[in-house]
Amino acid sequence: MIVFKKIKWKNFLSTGNKFTEINLTEAKTNLIIGNNGAGKSTILDALTFSLFNRPFRKVNKSQLINTVNEKDCVVELEFTIGATDWKVLRGMKPVRFEIYKNGNVMNQNAAVNDQQRWLEEHVLKLNYKSFTQIVILGSASFVPFMQLTAPNRREVIEDLLDIKIFSAMGLILKERVRGVNERLREISIKKNLLEEKIDMQNGFIQEIENTSKKDVKDKKEKIKSINEQIDRYEDDLKEMSEELDAINKDMEMLSDCNTKLRKLGNLKGKLSNKVSTITKEHKFFNENVTCPTCTQNIEESFRLNKINEAESKAKELKKGYEELESAIKLEEEKETQFKKFTKEASNLTHEISKTSTRISGLQNQTRDIEQEIQTITEQFKNRTTERHALDKLLGELEGLQKDQSQESEKNVYNEFAHALMKDGGVKSKIIKRYLPLMNQQINKYLQLMDFYINFSLDDEFKESVKSPIHDKFSYESFSEGEKMRIDLSLLFTWREIARMKNSASTNLLILDEIFDSSLDGFGTEYFTKIIKYVVSDANVFVISHKTDDLIDSFDKIIKFDKIKGFSKII
Repeated sequence: MIVFKKIKWKNFLSTGNKFTEINLTEAKTNLIIGNNGAGKSTILDALTFSLFNRPFRKVNKSQLINTVNEKDCVVELEFTIGATDWKVLRGMKPVRFEIYKNGNVMNQNAAVNDQQRWLEEHVLKLNYKSFTQIVILGSASFVPFMQLTAPNRREVIEDLLDIKIFSAMGLILKERVRGVNERLREISIKKNLLEEKIDMQNGFIQEIENTSKKDVKDKKEKIKSINEQIDRYEDDLKEMSEELDAINKDMEMLSDCNTKLRKLGNLKGKLSNKVSTITKEHKFFNENVTCPTCTQNIEESFRLNKINEAESKAKELKKGYEELESAIKLEEEKETQFKKFTKEASNLTHEISKTSTRISGLQNQTRDIEQEIQTITEQFKNRTTERHALDKLLGELEGLQKDQSQESEKNVYNEFAHALMKDGGVKSKIIKRYLPLMNQQINKYLQLMDFYINFSLDDEFKESVKSPIHDKFSYESFSEGEKMRIDLSLLFTWREIARMKNSASTNLLILDEIFDSSLDGFGTEYFTKIIKYVVSDANVFVISHKTDDLIDSFDKIIKFDKIKGFSKII
């Protein structure tokens, strides 16, 4: 069991250059009060910062340093585990991280991350997530168990049941399996390469023995045939390149057709607008002898003049429109031709690339065949040497086959053991054994808070809820006050399980403003009885604004206030 004894901090958040210190074991029930911003919840951030290098609330680490003094931010936490005294000191500006065991500072040469991992795995034996599930219940930054993801729920339970060792063993075995598989893959690759080399060597020796001048002659004839094919491809390549050059020249001449077409289109639009305007004007003066707006007569000569003028302009615009249509049609034909040339150029470029690739491939073939001729010629005289080389390769293959057999035998055991360490193996059986007890405890605490539902978790940590009113409920179906009762019941249950298993058991329980938010008065009454009489092994700290309702129910009152801008206990 972890017994947290004392915590103190300075230059931390709104706390000044003098230490604020709280004895964590002096009283069983403690009420922390104060106005908003007085520093009541600072204990939460100081606690998690000292142990896990992160604040409990959503505050950036850089913001933890007091903005007035701006240096020498320090948090010290003292606790005991069995007969061993521990102290963790953490600070910023300057950065400090010191772990003391029975008054002696631990290895300071280790990397900070390694120290932190050692603290969580070997001293605390729980991480931040599990710590908050059994020590802190808050209204702000706390994530209740029921709102965690399934993997995170499992992680908390494994911490409580002290079975994370199986996960660690599973990771080790997984790594071993991976390592053996990697070695088997390496051996397999080496075997395949050796077998290929042996096949090649046998074939090479056979080739040497069967090689004759006729073989060399055939290869030279093949080279000749390939070279002729290369010449044909090069002729095709030249022809296609010349054709492409011609198309590119034609395309260059037509490259501005799109721009011209766009300009002509804009002009067409303007002409259309003018035609529309003149048409409206002609219609107006043709149909009206009086002004429809002012009802005055329109002078006849003026009206006729406007009609004639509109008709004259219409004729001019019609002629211009027709000329414009002809120009547009011409440019559209050019654009069609340009697109045709573009497609032809693209096809030719593709064919040129394919032909070049074919030429390159044939040239490579020629070089390979020439190398074969040279090799056959040179090695025909070295058959004895090649047989010695074959014997050496066969010896190496025999050794690899032996290694492969041994590694395969190892993996049979490792894979079997790894399967046992998975979530569905040994851990699952242990969890299933404790689930009835967990569910029993959860419902016990729910009933103590006068909440009569049947709440149970399955082996995947999904809830099943039944009530006298409804057969099926979910956590999200309840009100905030009801959710809070479920969260509290889970918290108390995890603490009970941790105490029974002596895994992540601790004396400390901090409840942040749960009376100020969703826990109703009726629930509050029962809850105070629980923390006073049921959770008797804990030093409970309740942070609240409800001083009048709660002050008489606690053994000790800790009041925070802001004095000259700094948070202090008064």
